[in-house]
Amino acid sequence: MSERHISLVHTLRVLWVLGPIAISILRDRKRWIWWGLGLKRTPEFHQRRAAWLLRAIGRLGPSVIKISQVFASRADLIPEPYLGALSSVVDQVPALPFEVIRQRIQEEYGRDVDDIFENFERVPVAAASLAQVHRARLNGETVAVKVLRPGVEVDVAADILAFRRILRFLDRTWGHHHIKREMTALAAYETRVREELNFEQEAIYATTIRANFAGSTRVRIPRIYPDLVRRRVLVMEFMEGTRIDRLDTTPGAKIDVTHVVQTLVELYIQMELIDGLFHADPHPGNVMVGADGRIILVDFGAVVRVPVPMRKALVHTSLAAVRRDAEGVTQGFIEMGLMAPGTDPATVRWIAELLIHGAFTRTTTKDRINMLLADRVMKTLFDSPIALTEEAVYFARTAALIEGIGTRYDPYFQIVPVASPVVLRMRTKILTSLGESVTPNVDELATVAGYALGKAARWVADAVTAARARVAERVATVAGVAVAVGLFV
Repeated sequence: MSERHISLVHTLRVLWVLGPIAISILRDRKRWIWWGLGLKRTPEFHQRRAAWLLRAIGRLGPSVIKISQVFASRADLIPEPYLGALSSVVDQVPALPFEVIRQRIQEEYGRDVDDIFENFERVPVAAASLAQVHRARLNGETVAVKVLRPGVEVDVAADILAFRRILRFLDRTWGHHHIKREMTALAAYETRVREELNFEQEAIYATTIRANFAGSTRVRIPRIYPDLVRRRVLVMEFMEGTRIDRLDTTPGAKIDVTHVVQTLVELYIQMELIDGLFHADPHPGNVMVGADGRIILVDFGAVVRVPVPMRKALVHTSLAAVRRDAEGVTQGFIEMGLMAPGTDPATVRWIAELLIHGAFTRTTTKDRINMLLADRVMKTLFDSPIALTEEAVYFARTAALIEGIGTRYDPYFQIVPVASPVVLRMRTKILTSLGESVTPNVDELATVAGYALGKAARWVADAVTAARARVAERVATVAGVAVAVGLFV
């Protein structure tokens, strides 16, 4: 079948599967799509449609599933029960029969699964878009065995080909810079997804990031079993934890959710700005929290290397944003290659001022979106000359996913105000990693001092709370004894 036929068939299939759902959603607002009052929908109807959406995405294959991961953490944008459906499709794709997995393992190792592992659970612990994971026992240790889905390479290639042909057609007929951005995003996705299909590469990434966090009390990275690394099968340490979007938020809960989210931001600052190698797919299925409160990162298929020049530009832009320096942010956009040649500096500065204002204004994500939908703002951003590079595509996506996790617990969560004191506190370490001279400034010293005082204040508050609890317990005990004595006197 020719490329044209492949892309046409794929496009028709997407329309056939998702078209009825799109029409159903449009009828929520207009009964006859273009006119009429909206249809009243019951909670039961929304549950059925969410299940319908889940099945449809699963049928469309790995590329559509991967795209849905971007929205799976956006509690601020996607209402329930649809958010739950998108979260489910991330790691609950219909599982492959065990015999298919057995055959794949036989092909990769030349041995039967029961000859390699002491025990191999037939039911997977997770079934995702590209692979599924089984728990097993190896030399007395519990391990996770990740197996690539047969035929997924062909499916991904067909999806990418179809999207590329559609974008090329739109570029020829429309020629808007938005199409250029989408083509860049598709190229970035193609690079990453091809690496995700190669577990030998994933093993290298996981091992390197584990070494970068060696001795850390904040994060845990699974250990890879190098003798069992194959292109389509990967064996690693099995780690248990709670998905980061399902933490207990009731008063008195063991894990401090706010601290967990702040730690997640700090981990990514280290990976992006210091190590130059970051986990680029932090959707909730890939980020867990252990019983000890440490963050557990899994699935290192999507990992991005950040060249030193890009890291320097990103650091300078980040520090400018922390200072709320629109001129510095504007220059940073240019250094990172985000601005087209010949762009009017006044336009770029206006965009920088808008983004800084939105980043530091205490609003919900819905409020910020409404601000961006204002006529002038929307027109300027739509016509803006910003064009993300491949690295920047994943910076933006990662930030969106982390902010989505944060807004799940705090509707006013914004990543920039949370990250700003961390960037300042780590400024010396960041600049040293880039080979730049470091001259501590007043902002940095004040932030470090404030961080230390905040820590001390928290310890004092915890101690006072504990003391009050002990006093209350003793008072209750004494009162109970007094009542008991009174009953028998």
